[in-house]
Amino acid sequence: MRLILVGPPGAGKGTQAVHLAAHYKIPHISTGDIFRANLKNGTELGKQAQTFMDRGELVPDSVTNEMVRDRLGNNDVGNGFLLDGFPRNTNQAQVLDQILVEKKMPLDAVLELKIDNAEIVKRLSGRRTCRGCGASSHVEFEKPKVAGVCDKCQGELYQREDDKEEVVTRRLEIYTDQTAPIVEFYKSTGLLKIISALGDVAEITKKAISTLG
Repeated sequence: MRLILVGPPGAGKGTQAVHLAAHYKIPHISTGDIFRANLKNGTELGKQAQTFMDRGELVPDSVTNEMVRDRLGNNDVGNGFLLDGFPRNTNQAQVLDQILVEKKMPLDAVLELKIDNAEIVKRLSGRRTCRGCGASSHVEFEKPKVAGVCDKCQGELYQREDDKEEVVTRRLEIYTDQTAPIVEFYKSTGLLKIISALGDVAEITKKAISTLG
């Protein structure tokens, strides 16, 4: 199974990626992991990325694309792969197409996790994180026994900056502008499959497997 997972922040892509990769026995390849590996190992691509990051600039697509090309050359992708966080725009999607043609590894599917923006804002802005142990809770879906206090270590629960409603709303605007167009790109290829991201984790995973086959 060669699969791309797409969907807005807060749709649960990371969680589903882990479960689907385990089910299909394929590596879960996230751009975050690729970046960390290249930076840690001091690769030429990692050094290039670091120069942009040191200047406070976004790493250009050209560097990210080459990191993905390199990762897809590893032996563990023989039975397939799950890409999470790439491509982020139609230019990257077009480059990925070229990479996969070169490597004779055609995609099987692109799975979109569909969810309303209002639900995402509720999910993310309600998250609280423990200052002590880093555990997560939620003001509505996973309430602590005592408001504002971590169940695990009794540390203070706080709202991270990127979980604030205005920040979440801005992230969704960026997704709509930059990443959502790849949904149309893959729809035109006939590879796009869509499932609802509402429900518990196991239920969503079951829907995904049923849809993908």
